[in-house]
Amino acid sequence: MKNLNQFTDEELVKLYEKGNNGAFEILLLRYKSKVYSYIYLIVRNKELTEDIFQDTFIKAIATIQQGRYIESGKFLGWINRIAHNLIIDHFRREKNENTYSANDFEYDIINNTKLSEKSFEETLSNEQVLNDVVRLIDFLPESQRSVVRMRFFEDLSFKEIAEKTDVSINTALGRMRYALLNMRRIAIENDVYLEIK
Repeated sequence: MKNLNQFTDEELVKLYEKGNNGAFEILLLRYKSKVYSYIYLIVRNKELTEDIFQDTFIKAIATIQQGRYIESGKFLGWINRIAHNLIIDHFRREKNENTYSANDFEYDIINNTKLSEKSFEETLSNEQVLNDVVRLIDFLPESQRSVVRMRFFEDLSFKEIAEKTDVSINTALGRMRYALLNMRRIAIENDVYLEIK
């Protein structure tokens, strides 16, 4: 039998469904840094990233064990969608609390050399921009929203998006273009500043 590392993501999921815990460990090793980075890029808080990261894999485990995993050919895209939904849930819970405590960003400012060169105000501003971008996606029409999610959160090419949505590549590109224009328009109408410093 071949080494577990040589199996595809889909094969590993099937093995894990049948009780092979080592198969999930391989998937975790394969994608943990990408999923962690994806979450951190949006929430910019080490403790919150770790919480959402753990919740993401717990939810993935539960979904696979319940036989509810739908093979899409992109395990990373699937797991990032789980993370994305958990991030959105977090922001929805927090949306009434728009105050930031310096403690929330202590780790970033002291230990992250890229952030230490920026002022505290710039760091806060960048986090707000990323949070706003995630929220703006929800205001797009479904066809545009799905293209943005597939491109940025599932890392699909426009060719893959076109195949998945049963449209031409030009239509997929057009939807992305209109999505970006709409997000910019919505941001301007709502005085949301979308420039990372």
